Amino acid sequence: MDTAYVAVTVMTAVANLFSACLDFARHERVVAAMRRGLVPLSWMVPLGVLKAAGALGLLVGFAFPVVGTVSAGALVLFFVGAVVVHLRARYHEFGILGVFLTLAVATLAVDLIRRLA
Repeated sequence: MDTAYVAVTVMTAVANLFSACLDFARHERVVAAMRRGLVPLSWMVPLGVLKAAGALGLLVGFAFPVVGTVSAGALVLFFVGAVVVHLRARYHEFGILGVFLTLAVATLAVDLIRRLA
């Protein structure tokens, strides 16, 4: 298995599992960001579930590659949606969001390159 694929995939999975845990715990910084983004706090658990599912799908992708590819694509769409929500709320701080989107895009890109090579 390609080292870059494994490294990027594991980093993305760990980051998203950590983020999901922060959502489940209603961490104060996440709550503040949700409020600034005009996202209802009732969405925290469902959004955390989506992040956790995406992260677990990436890990399952080591055994079933199509699951990993679909999960990486879903995480890209998730974070593109988060960017749209930020823009609509005129909330232009993309620091950590940019990191998560970049990780998801990198995982999808490395996965597709590996699969097509």
